[in-house]
Amino acid sequence: MFWTVTQSLLEGFASTLELFALTLLFALPLGLIISFGSMSKLKPLKWLVRTFVWAIRGTPLMLQLIVIFYVPGFVAMWAQDQQSSNIFIQWLASWHVLDRFVAALLAFVINYACYFSEIYRGGIESISKGQYEACHVLGMTKSQAFFRVVLLQVIKRIIPPMSNEIITLVKDTSLARIISVYEIIWAGEAFIKSDGLLWPLFYTGVFFLLACGLLTILFNKIEKKLSYFSV
Repeated sequence: MFWTVTQSLLEGFASTLELFALTLLFALPLGLIISFGSMSKLKPLKWLVRTFVWAIRGTPLMLQLIVIFYVPGFVAMWAQDQQSSNIFIQWLASWHVLDRFVAALLAFVINYACYFSEIYRGGIESISKGQYEACHVLGMTKSQAFFRVVLLQVIKRIIPPMSNEIITLVKDTSLARIISVYEIIWAGEAFIKSDGLLWPLFYTGVFFLLACGLLTILFNKIEKKLSYFSV
C-alpha cells in the first residue's frame, strides 16, 4: 500500500512541478516587463500598470483561479443569449473551452508576475542614481549601464525576497485543485475517499518539504556566489 500511495503521489507531484516550472518560466520575464511599466515616465501607463498590480496583489489567488476558469463560460452563455456581436465579448467567450491546467497556469503566471514586478522594481530603484550618472560620464548608454553595471547588483538584492516568493509558489500550486486540476494534494485526498486512509494526505507534506528544502539550499548557494557584490 505504501508503494501504491507513493506512486500515486509522485504522479500528482509531477503535475505540481510542471505547474511550478511553467509559472516561473513565464512569470519571471513578465514580471520584469511589468516592473518597467510601473516605473514608466508615461503617467497613464504607470497608473494603469500599478492599478493592475494593486488589484492582483490585493485579491486572493483562489479567487483569480475561479474568475479565469469560470467567468468566460458565463460570458459565453450570456453572449449566446444576447447574440452579441462585440468582438471582445466573442473573444472572451471563446475561452470557455480553456483547459483546466492552462487556466491554472494563466492565473499563477499573472499573480506571480505582479509580485515579482514589485521585487524587481524595489531592486532597480534601490540602485543610487550616482551609478547611472557615472556610467553616463563613461559614455555608456542607458541599456549598457543597466546590463553591465546595475543588473548584477539588482540580482543580488532581489534574491532573498524572490526566493521567498518562489518557495511560496511551490505550496500555492495546491490551490489549483479548486478548479479540479490534478496535483499532489488531489492525489492524497483520493485515498480518503477510496480507502478511508488519512495518512497519504499528510504524506504529501514530505514532498513539499523536500522541494522547499532543495530550493532553500539552491538559493543559499546563489546568495553566497553573489556575496562579493555590495549591498
